[in-house]
Amino acid sequence: MHQRMTTADWNHIRAFHATATTGSLSAAARQLDLTQPTLSRQVASLEASLGVVLFERVGRKLVLSQIGAQMLERITVMADAVDLIELTASGQVQEISGKVSISATDTYSAYILPAMIERIRQEAPQITIEVVASNELSNLHQRDADIAIRHVAPDRSSLIGQHIRDTEAYFYASNAWLARNGVPSQLSDLTHAGLIALQDTARFSGYLQDIGIPILPTDFRLVANSPVTVWEMVKQGMGVAPMLREIADRTPGVTKLLPDMPPISVPIWLVTHVQMQSSPRIRLVQESLAEELARM
Repeated sequence: MHQRMTTADWNHIRAFHATATTGSLSAAARQLDLTQPTLSRQVASLEASLGVVLFERVGRKLVLSQIGAQMLERITVMADAVDLIELTASGQVQEISGKVSISATDTYSAYILPAMIERIRQEAPQITIEVVASNELSNLHQRDADIAIRHVAPDRSSLIGQHIRDTEAYFYASNAWLARNGVPSQLSDLTHAGLIALQDTARFSGYLQDIGIPILPTDFRLVANSPVTVWEMVKQGMGVAPMLREIADRTPGVTKLLPDMPPISVPIWLVTHVQMQSSPRIRLVQESLAEELARM
């Protein structure tokens, strides 16, 4: 336990931290861009060098041991400090070149971002753009992304948020679906309209009930964990779902339902870490995104 740790052991510490915070070896391996066997060996090497057991297996799950939980508290402070050092260093790079990663929902990544990225490529062809399509909030402190397009305001003081504008969402169906099922004339008609839900059906049905659509989680017959998949089902005439106006406007063959219904307001925020504000390449991409998002 008192063995001196070398600087090379940081990779093992990082492997332990990722495994403890993500809850599994496979998720930690994806986060660190390692193979699962490599990550497992690094965790095992850390346990061997310290002479302790950091994880206990409960069925198929990894559970922190008592000493593992104590170590995680201290290592988290170290990991945050390393993240801040990397952010600070990256933010000081003055060349307008290198990689800029943009995080957005899968619908924005698929249907909105490509045209915006093409403009950035024309303005700064030496920048490499990486799109991180995720419906979870990316961790900007751990460099999951440099810039995030979000529908919620930043919740930490170290994040800088720019509220671009509010957009709207409505319910849509394909023209083929309407030809088979008719046009709903009021909100309650959507109860039996073959609504397609995202995976969290309880949350989605709760929202629908709040706006006057009496539907239960058990009433859904089509469910997907990806809004892009939901939208493709709508396009293929399989049901009805809400979608952001700017995406629906770019989709031929779909019709907005209940045009008199008040829109579902959805804010658009552009978020980055405060340490990245001094980077010219980040500023260029962020300003271009802000202009394009405001123009839509």
